[in-house]
Amino acid sequence: MNTQKLLFTFLLLTASITCFAQSGFVRVEGTQFTIDSKAYRYIGANYWYGGLLATNGEKGKTRLKTELDFLKKNSVTNLRIMVGAEGLTTYPYRTPSEKSLQPEPGKFNEKIAYGLDYLLNELGKRNMKAVLHFTNTWDWSGGLGQYLEWNGYGTQPRSKYGGYTWNENQHYTSQFYACQKCMDELDAYIKYILHRTNSINGKKYINDPAIMAWEIINEPRAMEQSATPAFETWMQHVSTLIKSIDKNHLLTTGSEGDIASDNDISVFKTIHADKNIDYLTIHIWPKNWGWFKDTSIVAGYANTITNATNYINRHVEIAKELNKPLVIEEFGLPRDSQSFSISSTTYNRDNFYDFIFGQMIQHPIIAGANFWAFGGIARPKPGQIFWKDGDEFMGDPGGEEQGLNSVFDTDASTWRVIRKYAEMQ
Repeated sequence: MNTQKLLFTFLLLTASITCFAQSGFVRVEGTQFTIDSKAYRYIGANYWYGGLLATNGEKGKTRLKTELDFLKKNSVTNLRIMVGAEGLTTYPYRTPSEKSLQPEPGKFNEKIAYGLDYLLNELGKRNMKAVLHFTNTWDWSGGLGQYLEWNGYGTQPRSKYGGYTWNENQHYTSQFYACQKCMDELDAYIKYILHRTNSINGKKYINDPAIMAWEIINEPRAMEQSATPAFETWMQHVSTLIKSIDKNHLLTTGSEGDIASDNDISVFKTIHADKNIDYLTIHIWPKNWGWFKDTSIVAGYANTITNATNYINRHVEIAKELNKPLVIEEFGLPRDSQSFSISSTTYNRDNFYDFIFGQMIQHPIIAGANFWAFGGIARPKPGQIFWKDGDEFMGDPGGEEQGLNSVFDTDASTWRVIRKYAEMQ
């Protein structure tokens, strides 16, 4: 074989290996997602606790596999999941210390990391995708406040304790963006995850197509206007860090939208205009944002739809300007009358889900929607409002009323809506 033929054969082989190695990853082409050049649109779920289930032994592994099979059967194959909790705590409304991936700065719990390994391996078996957020603005998993605690800023404000004020929490958390050691410790945590090799299947995380995307943080906020420049600089720093290590996976912010910056949409646009950010995200929370009062979901429903429509429309316009896909990656509504009971009806929630999923048809630039949140086979405990140590995890984190926003496997009417739109994608 002459030199020219050898070179051609080598190039052909190299191209084939590269193509094979890259198959199955989600890509962005214009304002849409693709997998292996085929359109990828999805109805997904939030499953924040998914990586913790296998840490509960065989019972937890069985639950995980049962729930993934249920989701797959209902055509829900995209799951938004927490990478891990941070810190040790006695605060009862937070992910407990024994489930912390990073109990101390730079020290990682291999048992908890194994839970994420197990989840990703099971997702791969089912051709499902994970969107993984590294940390949190809120204290229910440690988050930014934990790094401040570690570095001498005092105890972060606890929303369920007396004396808490929103302004105090804003000021406390905003200090993160001026704490270089805090930022360095979070960088080290991100590097630990990105350089990890799955202990079950031997795949490097950066080479695993079961991961669709990384998210910098759940619901990023500057918290105070004066911290906005430092916040934007930090977001760009982290996006550059992640992309310097992992060029296979998509990256997004985890943003709620302009509500995170007191309706200043320029901040939302700035953090998504970053060349390292592949798509935009928004969240929609009618109850939390005061679109209806108390338990008056029905009385306030028209206002909810009007506000949600306007919110989606103005963020769709930014997505069009940036020529990137948009995902509504969190949205939820309580059960009727804000009941926590599994037997309570979900009429209003079903209608709201139908509205949100319908926006994907009206605005094709919306390429995915993840409802909050899958509660699986867990069940709220009658007469108990908040999570207690030893309880099963469900869609509502420890600091939220258990059963309020969770969609359980028995919520038949809600699953009919979800399945209808999932099968259309």
